[in-house]
Amino acid sequence: MAAHPHSRPGPAIPSEPTLVSIPEAWFLMGSASGQDCERPIHRVWIDAFLLAATQVTNAEYESFMNSTAFEPPPFWHDQKFNHPQQPVTGVSWFDAHRYCQWLSAQTGRAYRLPTEAEWERAARGDLEQNNFPWGNHPPQSLPGYAIRWQTGPEPVACYASNAFGLYNICDNVHEWCSDWYDPIYYAISPDHNPRGPEHGQRKASRGGSWRHHVKVSRCSARSSIPPDFHYADYGFRVACDV
Repeated sequence: MAAHPHSRPGPAIPSEPTLVSIPEAWFLMGSASGQDCERPIHRVWIDAFLLAATQVTNAEYESFMNSTAFEPPPFWHDQKFNHPQQPVTGVSWFDAHRYCQWLSAQTGRAYRLPTEAEWERAARGDLEQNNFPWGNHPPQSLPGYAIRWQTGPEPVACYASNAFGLYNICDNVHEWCSDWYDPIYYAISPDHNPRGPEHGQRKASRGGSWRHHVKVSRCSARSSIPPDFHYADYGFRVACDV
């Protein structure tokens, strides 16, 4: 059948993100020296899952926008934020969730946002109760720290990954998680695959941000904002069940 004279070819199926396998394990979640919301330290079991090696990039998000006619985020045309390999920023939690639904439909795999517990397990690697993905040395000891993130996030995967092969897992942009946020959730959290409270006003996020004075977060550090906010230092990475 001939194509309609005004029709355009359908969008190509997007290439799937590079996924890293996170092994099942018990780990100690939280910190005794961090914020109150990081207490108490509690042992959590996380089933094996897959997590994208990098934050979702502008190039990947553009495929989604082209396929769905979805509106671009607020900073899309700002030269500080629109390099194809920079993480997409200014996406709300709802936008990130919609992207996961679209990617699932395009690829036949069930993509989603990671839970807080999955994210922390992945960020820590197997360095139990260390502050950062590389250990306990301060972020200022990282190569090039003083000259990185001057005006916005950097392209993903410019520097070394953690032990699991995850890039920028505690820096660059805050990453949306699937959970509703509750500062006292750890006191009642189940010990197997916790998924956060049933309801809330804010969605949890993890990781550091180019915009902060200390630009790399501790693995256990928690943050949150309302799910409809569009911030220049918020992005996301996708997870998938094994």
